[in-house]
Amino acid sequence: MMEGSLVYVMGPSGAGKDSVLGRARALLPAEAPIVFAHRYITRPADAGGENHVAVTRAEFAVRRAYGLFAYHWHAHGNDYAVGREIHDWRAAGMTVVVSGSRDHFLRTGGLDSQARPVLITAPAERLQQRLAGRGRESAVEAAERLQRAEAYEIDDPRLVTIVNDGTIDDAAASFVRLLARPEWPGAVLRRA
Repeated sequence: MMEGSLVYVMGPSGAGKDSVLGRARALLPAEAPIVFAHRYITRPADAGGENHVAVTRAEFAVRRAYGLFAYHWHAHGNDYAVGREIHDWRAAGMTVVVSGSRDHFLRTGGLDSQARPVLITAPAERLQQRLAGRGRESAVEAAERLQRAEAYEIDDPRLVTIVNDGTIDDAAASFVRLLARPEWPGAVLRRA
């Protein structure tokens, strides 16, 4: 059996990554061999945003020490991780979708040769509106996240960029079409 691919989704805060991925999950056929990995985050479960596994800093440290994470990183005052179960899913031939960090992607040198990087982004004014609308950050934190939006340039020939400046359905449909392609285009898929 051929190992499944890793689709590594990243982008700035406010780009709508979680919304796009959530809608894409709903659009995929139930029998599609695609699984979306959850993240372990040292953020309360009721903080809003993505469906994640909330863990304390101590619990996170124990899980990391015992090698239970495939990837882990720190951003915005929280620790984030993806469980090592993704290796089993890939070994079973499934496509695994991970929501990750641009900084982590760069620090790992692009993860592995089979990784398929996707950048979901939006214009600066749209990022600002979305950050203000979700109310999860203070004004200072939102400003810091906006500064970070321009801090990382991903220069990888495999990178596919989805510009999420239309409807969530448009961006999610672009992502689903991307998952269905046997080859990886390395391009901007949608721009309004």
